[in-house]
Amino acid sequence: MDDTKRYERLLDRYRNGDLDRRTFLGLIGAAGVAAGVTGGPFSALKRQALAATPDQVRFDGWGGVVSEAFRKHAFEPYTAKTGIDVVDGTFGGADEYLARVKASQPGEFNIAHLSGVFDYVRYDGLDLSTSLNEDNIPNLANVITALQDVLRSVTGGSLSAVPYDYGTTSLAYNRKYISDEEMREKGARILIDPAYEGKIGGWGEWKTRVWYGALQTGQNPNGIEDMDAVWDAIRQHRDLALKYWGSGAELMSLLAEEEIYVTEGWSGRVKALQDQGHDIGYYDPPGGLGWQECLFVIKGSPMAACEELLNFMLEPEVAIAVAEGQNYPPSLDPTKVALSDQVKALPAFDPSGTLEGLNFFDPPYWNSKEAEWSKTFGRVQKGY
Repeated sequence: MDDTKRYERLLDRYRNGDLDRRTFLGLIGAAGVAAGVTGGPFSALKRQALAATPDQVRFDGWGGVVSEAFRKHAFEPYTAKTGIDVVDGTFGGADEYLARVKASQPGEFNIAHLSGVFDYVRYDGLDLSTSLNEDNIPNLANVITALQDVLRSVTGGSLSAVPYDYGTTSLAYNRKYISDEEMREKGARILIDPAYEGKIGGWGEWKTRVWYGALQTGQNPNGIEDMDAVWDAIRQHRDLALKYWGSGAELMSLLAEEEIYVTEGWSGRVKALQDQGHDIGYYDPPGGLGWQECLFVIKGSPMAACEELLNFMLEPEVAIAVAEGQNYPPSLDPTKVALSDQVKALPAFDPSGTLEGLNFFDPPYWNSKEAEWSKTFGRVQKGY
């Protein structure tokens, strides 16, 4: 029993960052030899240490200012504390990344910065989800309950991800060419206004195009009754648009260089442009789209190491620094955690912690339409 406690104390010291990996393994090895232990609790603890402390964890995200914020404020401090490297990959779209995960070997991809409950449902449906040990993530107690509950409802009460941030996909416009008054008057229909032909942009992602097509035809995006009208609106937008953008970096470039004057855009990327001095307005039209992002642990990953990284990333100091860096409010409940003035000033920030003012994709509805609508959008995108 005393030997077991000694090994557990060593393991705690290692996990707390007091020992580096080599020293830790050397100490438990030396302790085991000195005690004449070749099996039993020593072997179990050593296996536990090796399994829980891989040399690296892979994290894939959206690139640009978002990845820069993660790298600077979360990954580098985490590696300095634990000695575990975070391999930082990026992707341009959710569908492209999922295809890579499906074609990979178990354990090749570990944590993904997924957008929305829609992707959480998709990954669970493909048997790619895990069950996090929440005892290893005590900072989860500070996360907005509403963001957790919608994920738990998918995976039977457990979590395969922790909610990390939220934002909106609303209307971004250049105030040099479009006034605030005109934007409020036209709302989502400004994206199909012939007056701005060739100066309109849009994200080339089927869910967003359908959502805005519903708004442009006066329909509830979570209960569309006239889909033909929506496809007609999407075609109008396609014909008037300069191009579809495929990443946050491209969105920012198109607006900053004045190649486009108006588009729907991500709140954090628009805030980054504003901070750079560009006179870009941002308007949430009635029915505008809200979303949350989560850090999803993929089946086959080293769970203890991933849980340690997730807990570190939910440390208030870390989450606030990342939020300030990427310009999206953190998932931390502002009634439980004191957030900075900079975070409180971010687009989409909800001081109540309820998010009742945002409109989200209804997962069962949108997942039931994915096969049909994504295929049809692919045809429309090509000019049909």
